[in-house]
Amino acid sequence: MFRPTQIAIPTLVRVKEGALHRVGLYLHRADHRRVAVLLSQGLVTALQEHVKSSLANHAVEAVTWVEIANNDLESAARLFTELPTGTAAVVGVGGGKALDTAKYIAFLSRLPYYAVPTSLSNDGFCSPQSSLTVRGQRRSLPATLPRGVIIDTAVCRDAPRLLTLSGVGDLVAKFTAVRDWKLAFRETGEAVDDFAALLSDGSIHSFRSHPKLDLEGIRLLATGLMLNGIAMEVAGSSRPASGSEHLISHALDALSTRPRLHGLQVGVASYLTSLLQKENSDAIDALFDVTGFWEAVASDPFSLPEWREAIRRAPAMKEGFFTILSMPDRVAEAQHYLENDRRLARCFGESPQAIEESRSSV
Repeated sequence: MFRPTQIAIPTLVRVKEGALHRVGLYLHRADHRRVAVLLSQGLVTALQEHVKSSLANHAVEAVTWVEIANNDLESAARLFTELPTGTAAVVGVGGGKALDTAKYIAFLSRLPYYAVPTSLSNDGFCSPQSSLTVRGQRRSLPATLPRGVIIDTAVCRDAPRLLTLSGVGDLVAKFTAVRDWKLAFRETGEAVDDFAALLSDGSIHSFRSHPKLDLEGIRLLATGLMLNGIAMEVAGSSRPASGSEHLISHALDALSTRPRLHGLQVGVASYLTSLLQKENSDAIDALFDVTGFWEAVASDPFSLPEWREAIRRAPAMKEGFFTILSMPDRVAEAQHYLENDRRLARCFGESPQAIEESRSSV
């Protein structure tokens, strides 16, 4: 039986150059005159000033103005209890920690949330979950989608390039995540929401039509990542956006001495997963080539032993979550690709021949 789908989606979406200067206008139009603003610690002063002046110019008062350094649950709960009476909305500005904290506070207080990312490192800015630290471990906690998404394409274009490439890596993960979801349906009978799968899968192709990191490419990347978040809300789970590639990344987060940006780990793991699935490898490879993703990862290689261990642990990272890695012999096959594929070899600063020599000498 099909379940009825009723979801909340962003009703304000502004993805354009100069959007940051109009944050106050958008809040004023929605009659949000007293707002809590949470920003990433160390956010460029000029960006903070743009937000401040925009609020002031449109008679919107920032009753809370807090820089977020740590996204732990205890700090988020404290900020929730300290929200001033009469706060009409919560605004998150900057990167993941500030946005996740702001989103969770809005969820607890049942207030509208406005996401104002200043970089596009992953799809979390518009997902129905908040990634917070609970007793030292990263956890995904329930949250609501933003009422508004405000993305200044010029600001995101000028963000550190590695952050944008991380977003590219998180976007291509939808190729492999959707295939894993459909595999779970065939093998275990897990239900697939076709619209959510279509929404997630299709979001990649718009960026592939203009795979550049200019204003138009940033607009397409931002839109694709936003639609991925909505696809998760439609499905009622992370399935449209998360599969084997995310399990590998979660394992890396747990064991690595220096975890990298989420999207960089996920992107490389997506290519590896696509080899197992026998689909989309060429498309991912080409996209990573043209955007400079491969080059960026090769400039700061991963640890091969850590990836070997992460692949071994990945199938058990999420109970009851069936993926290609749950199939017989797929972990061994992934290890084979890890050590023999020419693209993956570069991610570890090695040639396939050097890896083989290193393995043989152990």
